[in-house]
Amino acid sequence: MTNERNEPNDTQSFLDTRRGSPETSLMRILLANPRGFCAGVNMAIQCVEEALKLVGSPLYVYHEIVHNRHVVEQFVKEGVIFVDDIGEVPPNQTVIFSAHGVSPAVRNSAKERGCTMIDATCPLVTKVHMEAIRYARQGYNILLVGHAGHDEVVGTVGEAPGAITIVESPEDVDRLPFDSDARLVYLTQTTLSMDDANKIIDAIKRRYPDIKAPPSEDICYATTNRQHAVRELATQADLVLVVGSKNSSNSVRLTEISENTGTPAYLVDDNSEIDHDWFEGVRTVLVTAGASAPEHLVQQIVNDLAERYDGEIEDRHVIGEDMHFELPISVRVMREREEVSS
Repeated sequence: MTNERNEPNDTQSFLDTRRGSPETSLMRILLANPRGFCAGVNMAIQCVEEALKLVGSPLYVYHEIVHNRHVVEQFVKEGVIFVDDIGEVPPNQTVIFSAHGVSPAVRNSAKERGCTMIDATCPLVTKVHMEAIRYARQGYNILLVGHAGHDEVVGTVGEAPGAITIVESPEDVDRLPFDSDARLVYLTQTTLSMDDANKIIDAIKRRYPDIKAPPSEDICYATTNRQHAVRELATQADLVLVVGSKNSSNSVRLTEISENTGTPAYLVDDNSEIDHDWFEGVRTVLVTAGASAPEHLVQQIVNDLAERYDGEIEDRHVIGEDMHFELPISVRVMREREEVSS
């Protein structure tokens, strides 16, 4: 099983052409593994692809299916309409909920409009939603460590709005209104930097030593793995390029982690955003990608750097991944009906 989508991948063929390159290459290009699409992003994108085949266009998606400009723009070309208000979806149409999840209020509104709903929420986000519901029912006040306004946090808060308080920084902990003996539990947004999350969680535990922790880590495996790879490899580079969009939380975190190691980092959507002044004096560059960035964008950047700077590409494997998420049951049923009817 794999969580890699069938993206164009020219790395191996390009590496083959570089074998035997002189050791005097002007630049070493370290290619981080793992990088790019995670299982949740793969599943969400496949939901839209399947729905386009089965339902056709226009097809409505509530919020960006994943936080990547290129993915969204490509789907727009194929007839997908992205909306930020469920009221923009005409009655009785099909609507897909993004990988970041939605609140019950959004689901109810879609139901009232007679919409066919396809839930592309990442199962790891759904896990946090279920924890929020369970702890709220048990009478806990929930401290949600995350970024206010992020689609995922908005959806999670919507599951138990009266029980959840968002905590964005250690300073926020000092302003919390709860007594030391309050019935508290903390949860986290799945795409946070582990370093930042741990600082906040440590501050929470210092003030509330008896606070309950989630039964398992909320920050997702893909976020953790990509962060770990950057943390390990960034110290071997003079500069880090992170491929991803500015509204991608996990991509932004990768740049922050690199900078925390002392290596400057830049977040770019694609090759056109690279400023080659960045590479003055750079002998080694690390290239990675956020969990919603397509692999072909990475390949374009890597190949261009290799050509421009007589670079030699080195694949660096830090952690293996084999996670895979099945398509939602609603999509599988639609596909089976189509196969039977045809």
